[in-house]
Amino acid sequence: MQTTLQTPVIISGTGLHTGSPARVTLRSAAAGTGVVFRRLDVTDRDPLVPALWDRVAQLPLNTRIVNAAGVSVSTIEHLMAALAGTGLRNAVVEIDGPEVPILDGSAAPWVQAILGAGLAVQDAPLEVIEILAPVEVRDGLASARLEPSPVPEMSFAIDFPDAAIGHQEKSLALSNGTFLRELCDSRTFCRQADVDMMRAKGLALGGTYLNAVVVDGARVLTPGGLRHPDEAVRHKMLDAFGDLYTAGAPILGRYVGRRSGHALTNRLLRALFAQPEAWRRVPCDPARLALLPGAGVRATDLADLPAVA
Repeated sequence: MQTTLQTPVIISGTGLHTGSPARVTLRSAAAGTGVVFRRLDVTDRDPLVPALWDRVAQLPLNTRIVNAAGVSVSTIEHLMAALAGTGLRNAVVEIDGPEVPILDGSAAPWVQAILGAGLAVQDAPLEVIEILAPVEVRDGLASARLEPSPVPEMSFAIDFPDAAIGHQEKSLALSNGTFLRELCDSRTFCRQADVDMMRAKGLALGGTYLNAVVVDGARVLTPGGLRHPDEAVRHKMLDAFGDLYTAGAPILGRYVGRRSGHALTNRLLRALFAQPEAWRRVPCDPARLALLPGAGVRATDLADLPAVA
């Protein structure tokens, strides 16, 4: 079955890269709509931007979608992860600016708001994308891969020279609310040197120690430190989870990322859909539905969410 929101969700905040304020309203949508962004501040062109893999502009720092009229919405990955993790299939995302607010740098505020609003079950069948054969893309030492798996899974590894991050790897089966418990509160991270470089280029204008984990060598500069010892790799998994939801349906398979990022995950989806023998859409029967990340997640799970700043 498909799902939409019972009541609207309204959240305001500042964009990480533009520093622009924005108000976001998540509204219910008819079955089969998927996730569609509507730019309320755009009146001279088509303001609708579907959150789909073939509308993604491949950028290293965030996920930005663009429609045929050139209207875009950036930094959608944390919101998309929250939608996937709560099992929300159909929504119109109204936004009055070009960038989704960064909030605390994680997906937890979106998850809390969505679960608080509640989901409505729609009388329409749900399809999933089943991975039938391995598909992989590479860029130097970085790689992203999708392979068959009876359950949705993810494995990720990162390597950074800063001792505060270093080498981290993690593997998770993503059924039964794992995203909420293990990933949703993990914040975006960066090195202080990267912050200085980005700001010199007019980027990360909305970044603060309150919405990102900033490290400098072995030091964590963000007050309060880390929410998890391996928060960095957990956040990379969160990003990939959100980016994969631009496939247009839940993916039943295993994602393996090695130093990969937004652009490489989008390249992976493009490679997947260019190989029709590597995937198929299948009806989501009760057995498959029970395996999906949002299955069984309800407002009562708010109590299980980690505390967020």
